[in-house]
Amino acid sequence: MTHAEIILAELYAPIAAELEDARVRFDEEIRSEHPFVNELCAQVKRYRGKMLRPALLLLTGRAIGKLVDDHVTLAAVVEMVHVATLVHDDVLDEADVRRRQATVNAMSGNEAAVMLGDYLISHAFHLCSALDSQYASREIGATTNTVCEGELSQIHHRGNPRLSESRYIDIIQGKTAALTGACCALGARFADAPAETVETMRQFGIELGTAFQIVDDMLDLVGSSEQVGKTLGRDLDLGKPTLPVIHSLANADPQSRACLETLIQGGTGADRQAVQEILQRTAGIDYARRVAREFVTAALERLAALPESPSKNSLVTMAEFILRRDH
Repeated sequence: MTHAEIILAELYAPIAAELEDARVRFDEEIRSEHPFVNELCAQVKRYRGKMLRPALLLLTGRAIGKLVDDHVTLAAVVEMVHVATLVHDDVLDEADVRRRQATVNAMSGNEAAVMLGDYLISHAFHLCSALDSQYASREIGATTNTVCEGELSQIHHRGNPRLSESRYIDIIQGKTAALTGACCALGARFADAPAETVETMRQFGIELGTAFQIVDDMLDLVGSSEQVGKTLGRDLDLGKPTLPVIHSLANADPQSRACLETLIQGGTGADRQAVQEILQRTAGIDYARRVAREFVTAALERLAALPESPSKNSLVTMAEFILRRDH
């Protein structure tokens, strides 16, 4: 196990049994009578990675009250939704590597990858419908709507070097943070938390997810492919202005600004090293890291009202871990 995996295993200790049950439920739900579908599903199991979203749901539930079987089902559901978005993202980004292995689209083509993502979403709702309450189905439905709107907004703004920081935050809170917010809200709701606490935990998840995506966008620009384990540099290749670049565009000299604008608009003229040098001169990475830290600080303030427990401690440490991640 890597150092990061050891840390996560410690953080997940309060919900380790339930998290393993969620993995089993995930696998049972997507099993097919068709061998070729199972072969595709075997590929996608590699996308599960850190299981951050189901862990957030389970830890939130345990920090507030006790976990019930519905929590395990919902942990599997949110991971299915997340993995489906990763499969679709790899098609949109034309990515070849995920978790240090070939993506589904690289191995089986875009058509199979798109349909597999749809298959996972369909099964997520099928599993969610098994719950007596329809609250979770409505919550997951509203969240997937928001995720799609966030992705569509990002596609709409491709090639736009004038994208504002506030619009960028809106986009990532839709396409990424909405799901982490829903995870924490569901964990709280199914632990019988009052409505105010449910919404407080939703905001905790949104702020945490926002910081996570900012760091992810930083790693796409200056991370190591070996450490991150996926195709990097795709944001600029596809004309997606992210926070470090937005800051650098506002603070760069005319020549550097023109270089970044040309890249965002689909041109050429700078390699990865040249972009990193511009980001360093304009403190784009430092600025993005500072904004991510502000979101983590805000998230941690949401936890103040929760009683002290190992699960709360894990939530605190997970929030702080986001700022130190290198993959």
